[in-house]
Amino acid sequence: MAGEALFIGWGAVVRGREKQALQVFQESMEYYGKLQQDGRIESFDVLLLAPHGGDLNGFVILRGDRKALAGIRFSDEFERLIARASAIIDSPGVIPAYGGEALAQQMGIFQAVADEFGE
Repeated sequence: MAGEALFIGWGAVVRGREKQALQVFQESMEYYGKLQQDGRIESFDVLLLAPHGGDLNGFVILRGDRKALAGIRFSDEFERLIARASAIIDSPGVIPAYGGEALAQQMGIFQAVADEFGE
């Protein structure tokens, strides 16, 4: 379904592990690029956030088919990458996300539940 995504967010780098963070970041970019090259994802975007006083410092959005994204999310390679990142950054998170047709489907589900429980 068009619009399925995987949101991968992170917080601050653990002090003293900046070089390792750069290394794992580079490895992650290579991994996501390979996923796209192999056709396992449609695309990915990487964004770093300006200092703002919050816990979220940056994120990656992987876009693709729901089943393909689930396969990636629970693959040994991805799990290892997240475990490595967890050792050098605060607050890593991996969350399914919805846009486009997938957003419309999620809003339809919400509407049905609202109708069920609404007045």
